Amino acid sequence: MKLKISLFFLLIACSFLFAQQKHTISGYIQDEKTAERLISATIFEINKNKGATSNNYGFYSLTLSEGEVDLFASFVGYQTTSLKFSLKKDTIINFNLNPSLSLDEVVIVAKKTPKIEERAQMSQISIPISSIEKIPTILGENDVLKTLQLLPGVQGGTEGMNGVYVRGGSPDQNLVILDGVPVYNVSHLLGFLSVFNTDAIKNVSLTKGGFPARFGGRLSSVIEINMKEGNKKEFHGEGAIGLLSSRLTIEGPIIKDKTSFMISGRRNYFDIIAKPIIKKAAKKNGNALDLSTYFYDLNAKVNHKFNQKHSIYLSAYLGSDVFKTDVKENDKNSEDFYRTTAGIDWGNLITALRWNYKINSKLFANTTLTYSKFNFDFEAGEEDLNEGEHNKFEAKYKSGIYDVAGKIDFDYIPNPDHHIRFGFGNTYHTYNPGALALKGDFDEEDFETLNNQKKEYSNEYFGYIEDELKFGKLKANIGLHASGFTIGNKTYSSLQPRLGLRYLVNKKWSLKASYASMAQYINLLTNESIGLPTDLWVPSTERIKPQTSWQAAFGVATTFKNDLEFSVEGYYKEMDNVISYKEGASFFNVEENWEDKITQGKGTAYGLEVLLQKKRGKTTGWIGYTLAWNNRQFNDINSGKEYPFKFDRRHDFELVAIHKFSDRIHLSGTWVYSTGNAISLTEATYTSFDQNGYLEPISIIGEKNSYRMSSYHRLDLGLEFVKKTSWGERAWIFGVYNAYMRSNPFYVYLGENFDTNKKQYRQVSLIPLVPSVSYRFKF
Repeated sequence: MKLKISLFFLLIACSFLFAQQKHTISGYIQDEKTAERLISATIFEINKNKGATSNNYGFYSLTLSEGEVDLFASFVGYQTTSLKFSLKKDTIINFNLNPSLSLDEVVIVAKKTPKIEERAQMSQISIPISSIEKIPTILGENDVLKTLQLLPGVQGGTEGMNGVYVRGGSPDQNLVILDGVPVYNVSHLLGFLSVFNTDAIKNVSLTKGGFPARFGGRLSSVIEINMKEGNKKEFHGEGAIGLLSSRLTIEGPIIKDKTSFMISGRRNYFDIIAKPIIKKAAKKNGNALDLSTYFYDLNAKVNHKFNQKHSIYLSAYLGSDVFKTDVKENDKNSEDFYRTTAGIDWGNLITALRWNYKINSKLFANTTLTYSKFNFDFEAGEEDLNEGEHNKFEAKYKSGIYDVAGKIDFDYIPNPDHHIRFGFGNTYHTYNPGALALKGDFDEEDFETLNNQKKEYSNEYFGYIEDELKFGKLKANIGLHASGFTIGNKTYSSLQPRLGLRYLVNKKWSLKASYASMAQYINLLTNESIGLPTDLWVPSTERIKPQTSWQAAFGVATTFKNDLEFSVEGYYKEMDNVISYKEGASFFNVEENWEDKITQGKGTAYGLEVLLQKKRGKTTGWIGYTLAWNNRQFNDINSGKEYPFKFDRRHDFELVAIHKFSDRIHLSGTWVYSTGNAISLTEATYTSFDQNGYLEPISIIGEKNSYRMSSYHRLDLGLEFVKKTSWGERAWIFGVYNAYMRSNPFYVYLGENFDTNKKQYRQVSLIPLVPSVSYRFKF
């Protein structure tokens, strides 16, 4: 009996001993030439078939059994690095990957990089910045958001604009984060161009569903954008001169291999070119005209590595749009004049301070402090002098949202079969729904008044935990996001379970499923058209409930020939307490409380998405198709009946191709097709007497969004000529937007047919064929 007991404890001791014979390899994966940390790079041990992925700061951790290991470090667009050694203790290894890549190396990278069928995360797409820079766009302006519009499940708004509508959602339901900070206004030029300068960006990813627990606060998507850190090795620069704007980026070391900076600026110059011409033309008529119309943005980042355990990052974004006119009409025969002024100024200020702390080989922490501000200012005025009588009137309107936030996130990787993330944070919101100031200076009397909707203050707080784990052929991401929101005496709370599953049917195919519930406490009052800066961010209140949603998705994924990723996903989403202006309400009635202008209702969205993507080789790109339904229902709209959302489009098709003929010549093209937008039309008109006895026309509007514009399709082409020079590289880029001059619908109006003397609907097309040319340089 004693012998059996001894043997039993001996077996336990041996098992414990063998269990302890595991060691952790950890470190960072970075670009060899710049020391820029690489996000989602892969470490893979080929004999044990175990691997890990670097986090947002390039950190990885891989725990393996003691003995000989054969490691491969890889990242798309970089050479694979391998290392063989005997693992006897916890080891720190930093991998430096070379960005140059030959065709032979593509096969090696493809074998070591996790394929789409191996990943638990579904409904997520990353687009290389190099692809975004080559995709043709209107006037040659590279645009992150317009590139995202070319993906299945993502719809653009109005022609030429960068609105992003993901799986039936609205623009305010997208969590757009730049270096971890939410961006409230993502558009320049009233939605024509996004605020993101591609020269300053390191990576872009879009998550449409199956949201990991670390994300929250929005219903429909997460758009993660990270800025470059700056070259730690040597000074470099790049820039471009285009028809609409020019940009310049400088980066380099402050202390080599430890401290670096990056600064990037962009400005358009319509005012500089047009201002003298317009002034001269007005002066000929004895008048005066002053015009200021431009946008600018500035990205800056500084980071410092204290040692292998501690690093800090300070990043900032500043951007603004300005539109101002000052017109003065002078009487040639006297000193009399009539003057009008108008101006709109809106923009973002974003700052983030982050501290990375590698606590040990398995535990990594990141602490972030942020400040974000969005302001919108509008002013207009009139002034005249008529026979010695002077009158002056001014109106000014201001609104905005300001955030101060802090959060801490942890990555804990106990072994290759578990990656645990957890964290918590708080955001203090300040809302300015609008202040209207009126001032009059007249000969007879003066007046000054202020109509100010009071500021609102709220706290939004959250905590989360998630684990990405493996059980043989099954891989799962299981998590919980808990959040709360306090405004005044009202507190809302929400528990949001998250689940992502992947099951490997065989080596080639996998099945995927996901479920995510979301809550959104802040809302954007918008007119469902272009992204105007007059759209207002407002909080949930005692009267306005938080928006909530749940989404389920199921799909299949595979990779053909190591470089063709194929996926099919079906999804269903329900949204509650979505908001909309009541019929007849708008931003312009500033005297009415904003809570009285809106109504809340329900939304449903469901559909099927297909994506075939090629990421490597001389020809890259993707083919996407979306079959979708998107509906809304409000008690105060359309007599309470469900109706199609404005951007409910049954079919969307996208083709994107980039071909590298040689190192000097690159050709790119996109073709898109979509069902027309849903619109409301007048079905009948008649005349009736008003209360004063005059005849006035009366229109009878049909059910909301019960008609369709004609379908939309467009071809864009781009051709790039690159040349290496003694100082670096230069390139000429030629582009054509809407190459076959399709007259796509911008809006429809009811006009007069003079041949039949009857009313007739007419379609207005805004953007014809638009050529572009730009010059890019790197040094």
